[in-house]
Amino acid sequence: KAFEQAAGFLRIPGGENPLDNTAVHPENYKLVGAMAADLGVPVAELAGDPALAGRIDLKRYVSGSVGLPTLRDIVAELKKPGRDPRETFRAAAFRDDVREMADLKEGMVLQGTVTNVAAFGAFVDIGVHQDGLVHISQLANRYVKDPGEVVKVGEIVRVKVLAVDIPRKRIGLSIKGAAGEK
Repeated sequence: KAFEQAAGFLRIPGGENPLDNTAVHPENYKLVGAMAADLGVPVAELAGDPALAGRIDLKRYVSGSVGLPTLRDIVAELKKPGRDPRETFRAAAFRDDVREMADLKEGMVLQGTVTNVAAFGAFVDIGVHQDGLVHISQLANRYVKDPGEVVKVGEIVRVKVLAVDIPRKRIGLSIKGAAGEK
């Protein structure tokens, strides 16, 4: 039962069943077997052949326990077994020479990741253990009513260092002063 619950997240290349390298849940293996039989091919041939998987008449397999959305997911897996469904992860490229606030200088242009968006601006991680603030007035060369219209959490941005206040642990940043402004 634990395997069935985790199977959608596991891939076992070269497993006993060719479906072990897909996100098809074990309780649906029999259904995929029926699909392959109806197409006159073994399951191993169906898994990984987009043309064959595209020939499956999904409406034929809808039942009380398996709906059309699940069937679409199964076919997507059969077309690309072993695929990673997560989006590509991008991270900001922090500078090696900037590790703490004391390394920051006014005018530096850095890459960072937006960590929070507030009514007054956005906080950006630039790799110095203290997020900097891009005040709403520094988000763009135009009037910005809502910072969420300009930046989103997780977005990678280029920022220019405007001010560094080490005693108060504050970093003032600008997106409009950096190349590649939004």
